Amino acid sequence: MNKRIRQTFFKYIKPYKKFAFLSIGSNILYALFSTLAFVVFMPLLNILFEKEKQETVVKPVWQGFMHLKDYSVNYLNYHWVNYIHSHGYMSALTFIMIVTAIIVLLKNLFNYLALFFMTFLRNGVLKDMRNDMYEKVISLPVSFFSEKRKGDVITRMTSDVKEVQWASLIVLDIIVKEPLTIIFTVVAMLMLNVKLTLFIFLFTPVAGYIISLVGKKLKRASHLVRKLNSNFLSHIEETLTGLKIIKAFNAEGLFTRKFKDLTSALYKSTNRLINRQNLAHPVSEFLGVMVIITILWYGGHMVLIDKTLTPAAFITFITLAYNILTPAKAIAKAGYTIRKGMASVERIFEILEAENPLTDKPDAIDKKTFEDNITFDSVNFRYEDENVLKNVTFTVKKGETLALVGQSGSGKTTIANLLMRFYDVNEGAILIDGIDIRNLTKKSLRNLMGLVTQDSILFNDTVRNNIALGKPGATMDEIIRAAKIANAHEFIMELPNGYDTNIGDSGNRLSGGQKQRLNIARAILKNPPVLILDEATSALDTESEKLVQDALDNLMVNRTSIVIAHRLSTIKNADKIVVMHKGEIVEMGTHRQLMQKEGVYHNLIMLQSFA
Repeated sequence: MNKRIRQTFFKYIKPYKKFAFLSIGSNILYALFSTLAFVVFMPLLNILFEKEKQETVVKPVWQGFMHLKDYSVNYLNYHWVNYIHSHGYMSALTFIMIVTAIIVLLKNLFNYLALFFMTFLRNGVLKDMRNDMYEKVISLPVSFFSEKRKGDVITRMTSDVKEVQWASLIVLDIIVKEPLTIIFTVVAMLMLNVKLTLFIFLFTPVAGYIISLVGKKLKRASHLVRKLNSNFLSHIEETLTGLKIIKAFNAEGLFTRKFKDLTSALYKSTNRLINRQNLAHPVSEFLGVMVIITILWYGGHMVLIDKTLTPAAFITFITLAYNILTPAKAIAKAGYTIRKGMASVERIFEILEAENPLTDKPDAIDKKTFEDNITFDSVNFRYEDENVLKNVTFTVKKGETLALVGQSGSGKTTIANLLMRFYDVNEGAILIDGIDIRNLTKKSLRNLMGLVTQDSILFNDTVRNNIALGKPGATMDEIIRAAKIANAHEFIMELPNGYDTNIGDSGNRLSGGQKQRLNIARAILKNPPVLILDEATSALDTESEKLVQDALDNLMVNRTSIVIAHRLSTIKNADKIVVMHKGEIVEMGTHRQLMQKEGVYHNLIMLQSFA
C-alpha cells in the first residue's frame, strides 16, 4: 500500500480511533493471558512429577539485575514448595486449577472485547468508505460512466470495499495481538531455556521465506477475479435491462453463450485464486510440525542425555512453542489476505481519486434567477477526437421557445447536455445572462433548469416522492397541483394507494404515457425558469402523446423552453427553430421562414408528411 493510499485509508480510521485503542488494549491483555495460560501449567506438572518431594528449596538472595531471571524463578519456586509443604498436594492442585480457569476466562474475555470493539471500527470504515464512493459516483461527470460499466461500479462499491475492510483492517488486529502473543511466549521460553529457544528460531527465516513464495502471485490473481466478477455483474445488469429486446430478436442463445463464457473464465480464475489461498494452511501446518519435531529431538536430548532441562519445563516449553504456531499462521494468512486486498484497494481508489473536470471554481457564482437570455457562442465539442458540435452559435431570449431539429446524431441532445453542464465545451462558451456557465455553481445552474427526457427516468419509490424529487419539502397540495397540470392526477388516484403507491423499478408498473406525465409533474413542481424537452413525446402512442403534449403545453407557459423535436408537427409555433446537420447549424428561423426557404427543414417536413 503506497503512502498516498495509506494516508487516505487512515483518514477513514480516525473517526473510530477510540474503538481502535480499546481493541489494541484488549489484544495486549489477551496476548499476556494467552501466554500465562500455558506457563501456569508448569507448577501443575511439577506436582504430577512430584519433584518437590525430593528437593528442598532455599530462599534466594538478591544478587543484582544481572541475575534477575534466576532470582525470579527461585523466588517463585521457594514460595511454591513452601505452599505445598504447608497445605498438601491436593490443595496446591486445586489452587493451580482455579488460577488456570481465571486466566483462561480473562484470556477469552479480552479476546471477545478486542473483537467487539473492532466490529465498530470495521463496519464504521465500511460505511464511510461506501458513503464517500457513492458521493463520488454522484459527483463524477456522465462521461466517466461511458468508460466504467454499471456492474463494475457496483462491484467496487460492494465486494471490493468489503475485501478492503477485511484485508486492511485485519492489520490493526494482527499487528498487535499475534506479534505480542509471540513476544510474550518467546520471553517465557527464554526464561525456561535460552539455548533451546535460540535453536528453534534458526528455522524461522526459512519458514517465512517458504510462506512468502506461496502468496507471491496472489494479488495478480485476485485482481483478475475482481475484473471478471465486474464483467459478470455488468452482463446480468445488461440482460435484465434489455430482456425485451433479447427475446424479440431471439438472442437468448447469444447472451447465454456470453454468460457461460464469463462464468467459465470466472470459474477457472477463482479456482486458481482459492487453491493458492488453500495452500497457505497445509504449508504452515507442515512447517509447524517440523518445528515441533525439532523441539522434541533437541529438547529430548537435553532432558534425557544432558539433564539440563526438567521434564516439566520441557513439556511447558513444547506447549509454548505450539502457542507460537497459531499467531504465526494467522500472520501468514493475513499476508495472503492483504495481498489479495491490495487489488481491491487499487480498484476502489480509481473511483475515489478519479479526477472530476466539472468542479465548481472557488469563486463560482450562485445564480438565483434567469433574467435575459441563453447564448451558445461559437461552441465546439467532442467526446473523443472528432467534433460532434462545430461552431454552434444561437441565442434564445427569456420567454421564448427554441426548437432543435435534425437527423439522429446531428448533435441536438449534446446541446442539451452541455447546457445542463453534464459536459464542458472544448471551445467557445455557453452564457446565461452574459455569464459563462463554467463560472456558475453547478447546483445553481441546474436549479434554473427543468429536464424532461425521452426515456422516463423514475425511481423505485412512491408516486409522491418521484414527483417531489426536485423539491423534497413540497406540500401534498403542491404535489397534487403539479400532477393535475401534468394530466396525471386522474390515473394516480386510480392506483391502489394513490400518491403513496410504489411504482416499482424504473416505474415499470406504469405505462409509457403515465411515466412521462409523472416526469412532467416533477418538472412542474420544481418550477424552473428554463425548460429542456428532449424528444419528450417521441416514444408514445397517439393517445398518450396527446395527453403528454397537453401537459407539456401547460408546463411551457411563461417559460424559456428548448425543445428537441422528433415529430416536427409539435414545434411549428416555436419562436425560433434551429436545424442541425452533422453537428452544424444549417438553418435558423421560424417555421414560416424555413418553409419558404425550401431547404433542409422543408425537406424534413415533407418527409414526415408523406411518412
